Amino acid sequence: MSEIKLGVIVGLTAEPEQAIHKVRELGLPTCQVSVWKEELLTPAVFDRLGQAAQAAGVEITTLWTGTPGKYVWNFLQGPATIGIVPEATRAERLPMLKKGAEMAHRLGIPSITTHVGFIPEDPGDPLYKGTLAALKELAAHCRALGVQFWFETGQETPTTLLRTIEDIGLDNVGINLDPANLLLYGKANPVDALDVFGRYVRGVHAKDGEYPTNGRELGHEQALGQGRVNFPALLAKLKALGFRGALTIEREISGPKQIEDILKGKAFLQSLL
Repeated sequence: MSEIKLGVIVGLTAEPEQAIHKVRELGLPTCQVSVWKEELLTPAVFDRLGQAAQAAGVEITTLWTGTPGKYVWNFLQGPATIGIVPEATRAERLPMLKKGAEMAHRLGIPSITTHVGFIPEDPGDPLYKGTLAALKELAAHCRALGVQFWFETGQETPTTLLRTIEDIGLDNVGINLDPANLLLYGKANPVDALDVFGRYVRGVHAKDGEYPTNGRELGHEQALGQGRVNFPALLAKLKALGFRGALTIEREISGPKQIEDILKGKAFLQSLL
């Protein structure tokens, strides 16, 4: 993409046309498609998705690929349940990520994205070694398909994420920056984080939030412009880094209020761009 475009993240269902319809109703040119059910990663579903996107003129910038099993989004159970860091579920989850890459390749979607999990800060931790081996396998699978692999920021510090990317050592690995997640997990100020890993940012979730107020629960997500993410400074630094990807609005609530906040967020971002 030659310029920064706006988008929205939408969930994939057995009626893939619905996801694209939502993007067009919101008047946005791009989207990320999120899939958590392995049974939807089929050629039939994705051919319909591709046809709908082409007909509507919507660009899918990444396939946000979830994995099976229990996920608990907090500091107590999160490290043992999120992503491919937990050894107990790693072997079960890796195949779905590979299948996501295959479906992305089928449609010409440039990347897949996922939460890897609470990557250990100690590179000597056995969990780190196992996670790194799995990531090398996954990134190589993606690369063979001509697909990029993007880390969704959140559970790891910027330095840990940078080292992990360096240790994988492949040129198709990047970052989908979720600035709110860095706050929600208490890991970093997102503007400052760009000084650490900014050159690897390929996509951005336009999401806002607050730091945690206790050691057990994540901070609270907020509507765009209502949290601690300094979007004017963030966008200025992204532009200075040469970022030309998509700003994908994510609002993790449902119902009419979600649509209202997405539209307000769209106007907010347009005023900054």
